[in-house]
Amino acid sequence: MTVRIAVLDYGAGNLRSAEKALARAGADAFVTADPDAAAAADALVVPGVGHFGACVRQFRDARLFDLVRGWVDQGRPLLGVCVGMQILYAGSEEDPGAAGLGLLPGRVRRLPPAVRVPHMGWNTVLATRDDPVLAGVAGEQVYFVHSYYAEPGDAGQVVATSDYGPGFPCVVRVGSVVGTQFHPEKSGIVGARLLANWVSAVARASVR
Repeated sequence: MTVRIAVLDYGAGNLRSAEKALARAGADAFVTADPDAAAAADALVVPGVGHFGACVRQFRDARLFDLVRGWVDQGRPLLGVCVGMQILYAGSEEDPGAAGLGLLPGRVRRLPPAVRVPHMGWNTVLATRDDPVLAGVAGEQVYFVHSYYAEPGDAGQVVATSDYGPGFPCVVRVGSVVGTQFHPEKSGIVGARLLANWVSAVARASVR
């Protein structure tokens, strides 16, 4: 079956790139800022580019928080990308005064001073446990552009790490929520595989 996936438009993110990449992965993807339209989808994508505080404020102003909170509480599929993943946590060192959405346990930390920041470029995905989204992705390189990373409250959230510097989580999962620090839509064939894996999992969940 073809699944409908809503890419949430709150003024931050590579919306059309994400929409096109999901369509190539087999989804009926659409961009929307309307919570009611998004609620009719089978899965949600929270994109994100920019400053943590600005993104989380824009997200709340767009009246999307209640939708996403209910979505996560119901165990429905959600994919957070880059800052779109980061705002799901309680807060970030990028803007200590800005409360995150607090939907995932943990916080967001700045990359250590020993590495070049921002981290821009291709690095390897190192699996820490088996997960369907990593099929054909683990051991391959994906594209990053960021200065901060998620530090989950529970190490069991971490599905894969990056080999940049001392390493950091680059794929996390909490139940039906998957987050990637890298940009699948900018990661060529490997990013396309991850999105196809996720879309297939959403389809399987939708027919249960």
